Amino acid sequence: MSLDYTFSIIKPDAFNAGKAGKIIGHLEAEGFKLTAARVILLTRRQAEEFYAVHRARPFYGELVEFMSSALCMPFVLQKTNAVNALRDAIGATDPAEAAEGTVRRLFAESKGRNAIHASDSDENAIRESRFFFAGSEVV
Repeated sequence: MSLDYTFSIIKPDAFNAGKAGKIIGHLEAEGFKLTAARVILLTRRQAEEFYAVHRARPFYGELVEFMSSALCMPFVLQKTNAVNALRDAIGATDPAEAAEGTVRRLFAESKGRNAIHASDSDENAIRESRFFFAGSEVV
């Protein structure tokens, strides 16, 4: 059984380019309901902790630096089979490979500045949403 909610972050590139509203609107048009959101500036330590699963990967340092460089917008979305539905809606990591009409195809700059993070499993959706939101903050 899959969760009916998932977690996402509009990354600094898209948030600071004024694309947050368009991305949220696009996802709402895809049937998602926004249930929690905030705008924050991640500290380097928070970014390191959040992305610790990628610590051994070559892009980890660059990702931490990028995610703590400017404002971003963590949020929670609700929809049936939410994790898989959001992964489909955002498209491939590289916007050049993302399907037409997906968030990354429409709003991302590059593979490294790809506009949006989305949980890749139900377990990560729970962990990641709890990283940013108390249970009482998710409507």
